[in-house]
Amino acid sequence: MSAIPQQIIDRQKSALNAAVAVQGSLFSGFEKLVDLNLKVIKATLGEVAEQTQQVAELKDPQEAAAYVSSLAQPNSEKAIAYTKHVYDIVSGVSNELIKLTEAQVAEGQQQASEAIDQLAKNAPTGSESAVALMKSSLATVSTAYDSMNKAAKQAAEVAESNISAATSATIKATETATKAAATASRSTARRQA
Repeated sequence: MSAIPQQIIDRQKSALNAAVAVQGSLFSGFEKLVDLNLKVIKATLGEVAEQTQQVAELKDPQEAAAYVSSLAQPNSEKAIAYTKHVYDIVSGVSNELIKLTEAQVAEGQQQASEAIDQLAKNAPTGSESAVALMKSSLATVSTAYDSMNKAAKQAAEVAESNISAATSATIKATETATKAAATASRSTARRQA
């Protein structure tokens, strides 16, 4: 078997393996999201049953207001935790896909370099400048890809930092609002007493 058909077969195998890896990564992420949602639904059903029982035992509007305000912070924290879990899953899948892409790009660059080297060996005399131009072009493309990749990673780090800051701010705001609602409820109850 000659080298060229074997190279074609190897590239097809590599492409197929990459496609299977991408599908596996996407399916794994989907599976994690389904599992998370099932857990959230199960927990929510239990909490709704418990809260329904507690609401049935409330005797006056002040108790109802206090009860509703007491739910705000835990529900907010649960929503934030859920969002963070979803973000972590999506981020994990994204990181896996980035690694797979980086591997494919590196392999493509290697193959292009080998092809240029092979062309240089078989090129007629006087074509050295054309081969040098191809090598220079490949190096430029590689450098541009590396720069874009670094910028994308930095953007992802900034986004993650912003999400963490927003989460902290939301938790603090919810705590403040819950305390204010509880204080207002107690003040109203004292005035009516």
